[in-house]
Formats: sequence, structure tokens, C-alpha cells
Amino acid sequence: MIEMQDVYKKYPNGVLAVDGINIKIKAGEFVYVVGPSGAGKSTFIKMMYREEKPTNGSIIIDGVNLSKLKEGKVPLLRRNIGVVFQDFKLLPQLTVYENVAFALEVIEESPKNIKKRVMEVLDLVKLKHKARHLPNELSGGEQQRISIARSIVNKPKVMIADEPTGNLDPDTSWEIMSIFEEINDKGTTIIMATHNREIVNTIKKRVVAIENGKIVRDQAEGDYGYEA
Repeated sequence: MIEMQDVYKKYPNGVLAVDGINIKIKAGEFVYVVGPSGAGKSTFIKMMYREEKPTNGSIIIDGVNLSKLKEGKVPLLRRNIGVVFQDFKLLPQLTVYENVAFALEVIEESPKNIKKRVMEVLDLVKLKHKARHLPNELSGGEQQRISIARSIVNKPKVMIADEPTGNLDPDTSWEIMSIFEEINDKGTTIIMATHNREIVNTIKKRVVAIENGKIVRDQAEGDYGYEA
């Protein structure tokens, strides 16, 4: 599903954020990306949905070479990639329903299909009863669940989560992880950057550790591996 070959990313200020990464991630895998702050995790994640472009090397997602992808094709790529952020990024003036529906409206899905699919994903994240609420009427955990619903509403093959539990209390973080596991069980490939040691050590998945822009560890059912 995802393959990086000799990928480097050097920023204009001279910082080498990613230094010769090679990795393959199979369809349906759940992968944690761990490492110290400033290690290159966010750059690694952002290159997967073309928020950043590699300086050298190739990134292939579901057969598409992102390094050669024309700018006009990037929105099409992102229809197959759901992204969940630490700070939710919901549109404050839109209701829960409208926030989730927006992802389907931009690809001109029919109103009938939009309503059906939006209610399906709101049911999955257990917030169907909040469909008419605005984001500021929800708790942080509820906002993150809406962010997840929005990211999967068009059935992406890959979901990328950048510190999705970073702003949440422990109980809410476990609720979010149960949703991720359910999504993964349905076949979606998940790549999740996290500093949450307890989650990584409890919900055992593949662990990829990045330090100084390099992959230093890649373990099936690994552990967090860093001191809290």
C-alpha cells in the first residue's frame, strides 16, 4: 500500500528532516510512528499525503508515485487518504453533520448518498445524536471523533493520524483508539504518529521508530521504547 525508497527531505533552512528512509507498509496494517520531538515524524507523515514533497527518493501509495504527481492530481490522491490531526481542524461555523458531509460535497456526491454515509460514520463514532451541534458545543474528545468521521466518510484506503490523542485525557484517548481499531479491522491501513507510551505498549501493533530523520527500529508488535 505504501512504499518509500531512499527518501530524503531537506528544508530551505538546511535542516535534514528525513535522511534516507526505506519502508514498506502493507494494506491493512496498523503502524505506530514513534520517536523524540524533532526526530522527523511529522515530515515523514506529511509526505504521505503530499503536504510536503521529498527532496529526493520516491513515495508510492496504492500504486501512485507522489514524487511525480502533478499538483492538480493532489486532491484526487487525498480522497483515498484520511487525515486526523491533533487539533481537530473542524470548521466552526458548520454543524457536525455539515463538517462530515463537506468531504463528500466537494467530490459532488449525491445528497442521498451523502446523508446515508454521514449518518453511518456518525453512528460508528457514536455521535449521531450530536449531528446538529456546532463544534464549540462538543468536548475535545467528541470533536476528535467528528474529525475521524470526516476522515473516513469517503472510505479512504489509508488513514494517517498525527498525534490524534495528544490533546485528550486518558479515558478519551482509549475511546479514540477503539474507533481506530474498528476502522483498521474493516481493512483501512492506519499510520499513527504518537508520543503516547501507554497506548503503544498496550495495543500492540507494528512500531516504526524515527530518530534524526532515520528509521532506527521497525518491530512487529513492538513497544514504545523510550523513557516517559
